[in-house]
Amino acid sequence: MWLFCAAATLLYAPLAITLAVINHQSLGGVQIAFMVGSTLMHLAYFLSLQTGYRVGDLSLVYPLARGTGPLLSTLAAIVLFKEHPTPLALAGAITIVAGVFLMTFGRRAPGNEVRTRLAVGYGLLTGVIIAVYTLWDKHAVSVLAIPPILYNWGNDVGRTILLAPVALRNWEKVKMEWQKNRFEILGIALLSPLSYILVLTALKFTPVSYVAPAREVSILVGAILGVKFLAEGDVKRRLIAASGMVLGVVFLALG
Repeated sequence: MWLFCAAATLLYAPLAITLAVINHQSLGGVQIAFMVGSTLMHLAYFLSLQTGYRVGDLSLVYPLARGTGPLLSTLAAIVLFKEHPTPLALAGAITIVAGVFLMTFGRRAPGNEVRTRLAVGYGLLTGVIIAVYTLWDKHAVSVLAIPPILYNWGNDVGRTILLAPVALRNWEKVKMEWQKNRFEILGIALLSPLSYILVLTALKFTPVSYVAPAREVSILVGAILGVKFLAEGDVKRRLIAASGMVLGVVFLALG
């Protein structure tokens, strides 16, 4: 995790710094506080998700997290931000979440029931963290007007600093990981920030109740790759769930 955060910090530094200079960007105390808070939340998110993967099946932990997150954030946005999604958009959000949970139905983590319960627990915990940071980041980019690229880059910088002591204590392992998986690390460092910059950009002018569920297209991609390349089972159920998610995204767009 430290490796991809550090790599992302270096990869996006020229763009973030250039935009800050061109736009004469200055950050006040409240804006910096929100960036620090987001850094801590995203650190908790990554650690919770990674721990869930360590004890359970990806096809159990990730969909649970991604199903719980948008459901909670959409409900909270309606209450806190007074958002008023149309009935069709709400139907789309519910359809996407239902598709995610259908994909997890009946899955079991490798090992015993204790590991399964742990995997479910970490999946749900990750979903709660997703909901909290989604609402937090929405306020940061739309109300406080922090540029998404600078906001996300500050997040990467913060996580790199916070995890540096752990990396230094395990430097031999860090070097070994880089030697074995440098291309994967660079891929994550490029794609993970880019995906969330796009989300933050959408949150600037789009209600949370639309953006949060639409992000679950990632589950559709994962289902197709799992069936095609990883020979995972439950093909019929997975494809039905994925089709429902696509329908939900269409509802969101039309709503």
